[in-house]
Order: sequence, then structure tokens, then C-alpha cells
Amino acid sequence: MAIEFRELRWAIVASQHRSLRRAAEALNIRQSTLSRRLSELENALGAQLFERTNGGTSLTVAGREFLASIRNILGETEGAVRRLQARSRGENGRLSIGVYASFLTGNLFATLVEHHRQHPAVEIHTVDGSHDRLQCALSDNSVDIAIMTVSRSGWDDRMLPLWSERVIAAVHTDHPLANKDFIHWSELAGEPILIPQYGPGPELERMLISHLLNYGAQRLIRQESGLDRLLSLAAANYGVLLMFEGATGIRHESLVYKEVHNGDGPTRLHFAAYWRQVNGNPTLAPFLALLRQRYPDLSGGRDPE
Repeated sequence: MAIEFRELRWAIVASQHRSLRRAAEALNIRQSTLSRRLSELENALGAQLFERTNGGTSLTVAGREFLASIRNILGETEGAVRRLQARSRGENGRLSIGVYASFLTGNLFATLVEHHRQHPAVEIHTVDGSHDRLQCALSDNSVDIAIMTVSRSGWDDRMLPLWSERVIAAVHTDHPLANKDFIHWSELAGEPILIPQYGPGPELERMLISHLLNYGAQRLIRQESGLDRLLSLAAANYGVLLMFEGATGIRHESLVYKEVHNGDGPTRLHFAAYWRQVNGNPTLAPFLALLRQRYPDLSGGRDPE
């Protein structure tokens, strides 16, 4: 006879109730069925687990030692099954997110807060990079999903349109532009402009040059630094820093944030989620479900289920 977990669990219940009748009632089975299965278990083990008397059922010394070990085994097995099932549902594990721009505030920050509330056991790993770097990371599975501006370069896999963010200029409080409600691109002509070389820097640089094409060469100060150091340079009045509004979560007493406008109002760039259909990480599906819930795709674009 093959020993099944069910019979072992029944033996544990019988040992707890010290009565086959009460144990059978707890298990919602017939007492005769329980008695027969326990006898078959003892025969398969070649050892007596229970002493049966008119006063009830009690464990033998061997039965007590055996079932103590079985409780530990069953507990570990059930725990392993629960963890496996949770991982397959994406409730734990690790999700790697490629991040194109800062998310100190705004839509991505709010999404991550909600995701952590719903799936606190999922570890989030973030990777910074340009479009090209993050697309390569998606291709080699070092990143599960990337949140980037809508790229002009081709992407032949899954994409979900998300939100848009305004282009912001971080300006020193003593700068003449600090007193304006917003800044036109043309007002940045001739200003020293701080530009990060990584992340959204090249895209912001292309945008600046396209708007100021008729104003000649611009004073671009390219930096291989993180956002905190770039903001420090702007706060020291080394130049105007261009960034997306998601970075405005950092406040500095020497800086003000101003929208950069084109002829139609605030300059905005659209963001999208990029991932590979063949990605098998279970934690990806719940994150995508949250994105679809918060930012439903009404464009009729390609994002098949």
C-alpha cells in the first residue's frame, strides 16, 4: 500500500481527539472508514500507532515519535506548496523594472505604491538606462518590463500606452526665469542647460535643439551624474536643468520648477510599458494587470491579452 498524506493527516487528527468517533466527526467521514484507514496505515508501516480501548484511542510510544516527525514534514510540505502556488500567481518573487526617468513622484511612483500594497512579498529591482540599453535588457531577460517614453525606434513586441509627463525646467530662484509662470522654449536660448548623458538626457537634448534650431548653437553642459547632483548644480546656479515632472519630488530651497511650454501649452512626452510576450516571470502578470486597471488602453493599439 502506498502511504498518502491524507492518511497521515487523519492519523494526526485521531491523535489529537483521542477518540475515533470525535476524530471522524472533525474530518466529516464515517468512523468505520477512519478506523479501516488507520489500520491499513499501520499495516503498511509495519508498526502499531494507536492503542484502542473502550475508553478511547491513544498513541503508542512509537506512534507518538512517528507522528511528531510527520507533523514537521507535513508542515514543511504544505508551506512549500503554499509558497509555490503564491509564486505561480506572482504573489512573491522578484520583478525587474527598467526605469527611463526619475519616479520620485507621479504616476510610476503611485503605481509602485499600490503594487506593494497588493503584493508586499514581491521584491522590486530597478534598472536605469536609455531606450537602447533597456530594450537590450528586455531582450536578454535581465529586465522584465521597462517604463519609457514612446520610442521612435522599432519595438516588435508588447507595448501598453500609459501616461504623459510634462517637461520641467529647474531654475535657480535668483534667475530671471524664476519669476515666470512658465517658460517657453525660446526663452532657454543662450542659457547654460544642464543635460544628463544617460536616461532621458539625449531625448531632452534633441527636443531642446529642435525647438531652438533657429537660435544657433546652444550652451549644453552634459553631465555624467545622477539627478541629486544635477539638481545641486542647478541650485548652485550653474545652469538650467531639464527633466520630467516625475523628478519634482526633490525639493531645494534655491530652486523652482517651471513647465516648459511650446505653442500648444505644456510640453509633454508620452510613456509606455514595454515587455516581451515570452517573458515567463509570474510576477509580471499582476503588475501588468495593475497598469491596465490604472491606465486602460483606449488607443486601439497593440496589447493583446
